[in-house]
Amino acid sequence: MNHKVAFSFADGKTVFCDARADELLLDAALRNGVNIPLDCREGVCGTCQGRCESGRYTQDYVDEETLSAADLAQRKILSCQTRLQSDSSFYFDFDSSLCNTSGTSLLSGRVAGVQQVSETTAILHLDASSHTRRLDFLPGQYARLKVPESSVWRSYSFANRPDDSNQLQFLIRLLPDGAMSNYIRDRCKPGQTIEFEAPLGAFYLRQIERPLVLVAGGTGLSAFLGMLDDLAQKGRCGQPIRLYYGVTNARDLCELERLARYEDNIADFQCEIVVMNPSKEWLGKTGLIPQHFDRAFLDANPVDMYLCGPPPMVEAIKGWLATEQIDGHRLYYEKFGDSNGL
Repeated sequence: MNHKVAFSFADGKTVFCDARADELLLDAALRNGVNIPLDCREGVCGTCQGRCESGRYTQDYVDEETLSAADLAQRKILSCQTRLQSDSSFYFDFDSSLCNTSGTSLLSGRVAGVQQVSETTAILHLDASSHTRRLDFLPGQYARLKVPESSVWRSYSFANRPDDSNQLQFLIRLLPDGAMSNYIRDRCKPGQTIEFEAPLGAFYLRQIERPLVLVAGGTGLSAFLGMLDDLAQKGRCGQPIRLYYGVTNARDLCELERLARYEDNIADFQCEIVVMNPSKEWLGKTGLIPQHFDRAFLDANPVDMYLCGPPPMVEAIKGWLATEQIDGHRLYYEKFGDSNGL
């Protein structure tokens, strides 16, 4: 049975390939043109070292001087000794250029439609089914889209999981005068071609071994929609999941029905919605997201916390964790500004 492998690199680029049954990870990489650095091939030198971010694997031999017991507990691996037992993703702490691969492809899709999901937000649907191969990406990663009839590129997280249909979604904040926003409002029509580069980014779901806390600010929700689509397809992950979704004003809220469906389809998933500015139209939680964290949940066990949103939100939550002296958690985050929409 073949397994799908994702190789992610320090420059944010990712390459996908198949590994054959019982094939070494290094051999699968080389067979697919991903030239992982190597030297001894005997589990001793450590040149081909990486880290398994998700999936199951075994290692034939690892010299204890190369990877310690602590390293192995952190899921560090040697590519020349690793055999996969499931679809997996691996991270390497060097740029993809070192492997003589760009890690991304220049692709295109046709506009299938635009769905207005709030006063300030739309979902751009792209049909990339003209590509005969499945477009692979890790839920949470992003693509760079070229605004038609311009030389401007903008970055947006995939708002869905990959599948064989190559139907893509991107959650886009509609700015008063943004290059992509103006295109969506004024010129976008079904059938138009949009070029994009993908996959990009190191923000994606790692191996789930702890409770998850997901924190989305504004259209930072997009990255989590892809992750949650994937978890909903699987049904459960064996750990509780808490999503905090915050926006500035109630009119910015979007995809609430979709979030409610996740509560029905993912075991032990809960979503808390926070609107920063109080208003008559919003009767739910208000203020800043950290004010509404479940402290008992955070204190009970170490969690993996994922943050995606504007820099002030990310920095505020990092500061809150430090001030509250909440230790032992693993933190992953993606910051974005209004201009790139990521």
